[in-house]
Amino acid sequence: MSQVAQIRIPATYMRGGTSKGVFFRLEDMPESCRVPGESRNRLFQRVIGSPDPYAKHIDGMGGATSSTSKCVILSKSSHPDHDVDYLYGQVSIDTDFVDWSGNCGNLSTAAGAFAIHAGYVDPARIPRNGICVVRIWQANIGKTIVAHVPVSNGQVQETGDFELDGVTFPAAEIVLEFMDPADEGEGDGGGSMFPTGNLVDDLDVPESLVAGGKLKVTLINAGIPTIFVNAADIGYRGTELQDVINGDAKALAGFETLRAIGALKMGLIKKIEDAAKRQHTPKIAFVSSPIDYVSSSGKTIKAGDVDLLVRALSMGKLHHAMMGTAAVAIGTAAAVPGTLVNLAAGGGERQSVRFGHPSGTLRVGAEARLVDGQWTVTKAVMSRSARILMEGWVRVPGDTI
Repeated sequence: MSQVAQIRIPATYMRGGTSKGVFFRLEDMPESCRVPGESRNRLFQRVIGSPDPYAKHIDGMGGATSSTSKCVILSKSSHPDHDVDYLYGQVSIDTDFVDWSGNCGNLSTAAGAFAIHAGYVDPARIPRNGICVVRIWQANIGKTIVAHVPVSNGQVQETGDFELDGVTFPAAEIVLEFMDPADEGEGDGGGSMFPTGNLVDDLDVPESLVAGGKLKVTLINAGIPTIFVNAADIGYRGTELQDVINGDAKALAGFETLRAIGALKMGLIKKIEDAAKRQHTPKIAFVSSPIDYVSSSGKTIKAGDVDLLVRALSMGKLHHAMMGTAAVAIGTAAAVPGTLVNLAAGGGERQSVRFGHPSGTLRVGAEARLVDGQWTVTKAVMSRSARILMEGWVRVPGDTI
């Protein structure tokens, strides 16, 4: 019987926002995995336990959801005025690929905390007690994120009384600023917050999905490329929880069709079939005006508690709460009068929005302005939390890489 010894790699398992993932320091990784390529992809897949036809991740660290199938690499920043470079890989659960096309906003919180834990921040800048400002270079999309991390007795403060819907226990609040978050992607719309130049587009879709074959959408590149649609236009109320969507194979297939058509319209892919290898981006979300609903935890969310309702899909499934990067897109779109998100929130100018999601509510602020006829956003702000769940070594068979 053949036997291959396992290798062990220093790693830290962290929760950030409503996600969790395996964090690596670049210098701790096997040499072949310190550069992009198949070795790195195979390592991440084996660590998570993918591809898994059972969709359970029993033989890995993943949790068989888009929120828990994630790996992160941090290193001392190669960019001026930044502390750390943060690279994120979304590991597909049941198919053979790792998606590097976007950021994870939730794990951006953990990246700020981990930068201090891992020794990437100058000790002279870490207060004994107070807030440490960590400047993060988000390497997937080439953007700056500023994390305001609380410090107590010279160490990252992880416990506290800040509550985040979608996370069971309270923790310390970390404020994130996503600077100039418009995604300068590689498509024809790269560098434009609204890649088609319109706040609302009429998307051509199969009549089997929408009567008449036309669907109003807002296509935006901010935080992460996102396609917004009105819930009512696709037969929903905006109050749906995970089981309603994720248990409906026909609905999921329809959302994936819409996502692929929108990705093509945004210039993110060259042909429809390319969407299958770009599951992480763009996101697709549906919005509605506020109505009362009961969240997944059993808490009643009153219409008066929020400005609008949003449900978003990630990696082909309805998210249990809200992706951090999608929250940036929501806040940005809400700040621009005339988008579907803005109209669902009541229209007009606004600098912040509180929206309802399946697990509860979330507030996000954004500063948008019209410059030379083009909408731009200078930053988006939200609060999350993060903590270390486990640290030590992760093990993979030696023939993985």
